Amino acid sequence: MTTTETPDTLHRILDYSARPDPYPLYAELRRTPVALQDDGSYVISTYRELADILHNPHLSSDVRNLAHPMPAAPGGATPAFINMDPPEHDRLRRMAMRHFGPPHTPGLVTGLEPDLAATVGGLIDGFAGKDRVDIVDDLAYPFPVTVICHLLGVPREDEPRFRVWVNDIINSIDYDPRTDPKEKLDAGVRAREDLREYLGGLVAQRHGHPSDDLLSRLANDDGPDGRMTDEEIISTANLLLIAGHETTVNLITNGMLTLLRHPDVLRRLRDEPDLVVPLVEELLRYEPPVHIIPWRAAYSDITVGDTVIPKGSKIMLMLASGSRDPDRFHDPDRFDPDRTDNQHLGFGSGIHLCFGGPLARREAQIALTELARRLDGPALVTDPPPYRRSPVLRGPIHLQVDVEGNGG
Repeated sequence: MTTTETPDTLHRILDYSARPDPYPLYAELRRTPVALQDDGSYVISTYRELADILHNPHLSSDVRNLAHPMPAAPGGATPAFINMDPPEHDRLRRMAMRHFGPPHTPGLVTGLEPDLAATVGGLIDGFAGKDRVDIVDDLAYPFPVTVICHLLGVPREDEPRFRVWVNDIINSIDYDPRTDPKEKLDAGVRAREDLREYLGGLVAQRHGHPSDDLLSRLANDDGPDGRMTDEEIISTANLLLIAGHETTVNLITNGMLTLLRHPDVLRRLRDEPDLVVPLVEELLRYEPPVHIIPWRAAYSDITVGDTVIPKGSKIMLMLASGSRDPDRFHDPDRFDPDRTDNQHLGFGSGIHLCFGGPLARREAQIALTELARRLDGPALVTDPPPYRRSPVLRGPIHLQVDVEGNGG
């Protein structure tokens, strides 16, 4: 059924004070699976309803289908395919996937494994002589940034430049005109323009100079769907650069925090490295890197459960709430790496299922296995740690850990 949920629950979830533990509030929210808000938007929080709507062809990712459209890409630029609907979404995703994974490049992730292991090993070597490390600054951030820069062909030494832009973009994702200063939105718009200009320069350099990086392949290779325009390449690179490291930072950091809170599982991982595969799946359910899809649009009336959501309505999808739904998962608030039938929503579902999920999984598996193997007596300095501002991409901004020995 639909009721007008007291906005208090959602507002408390979005408030920064809830960042360390939003899960009790998600439980409150699930009492009303499809909750109409005062502004006419709908919040969906239960697993069955989320799974249904994520596969509903009437759910739109295009801002133009909102009754009250949100700001689109700056300057009329081409949006990334994550913000498109079929058939354009399918065409661009298919063109990008030719160079990123199966069926055309099935060995991409496995072929990277030696480099992934070497990068993680080198970062942990850098712990030598330290009694305290920051898992975020010393490993969880530099590792996926190095990987995605290598894949795309973005100079690693430019990271300080694009880090500022990415932070402003992330901060603007959950912009609420009712509560946030307009400067937050303006900074995000400027950052998007700056990042697009930067990536456009890199794409221009690739024309006629083919190499193995993804920017070069997109700029020079023709496939069954032809070749992307430069604007489409820039939008795709923008998406992959941001999503290719921001979510993985959270997955690794949330994973290490969870292991430190469950020392028995940490010991098991040290002794049973194969445990890491189901363990990462459970992390994607239990402490996922993405908690909320802040908006989708109904481009016609959509029935979810017993509720009809009118055309043009804004819809907020509470993925992390769905993955803790007791109607779908037994004892959902327990971290259980031996859990079976773990069809979590950690990477979303449907046509927008996370493009880089296989790479993010492998990065997290390698990082957590090596941290478990090489850190001696790790202990949290502060619990809970300080969190990033965003309720959408939720994770610690720092994770200070005391260690014995030198990480060898």
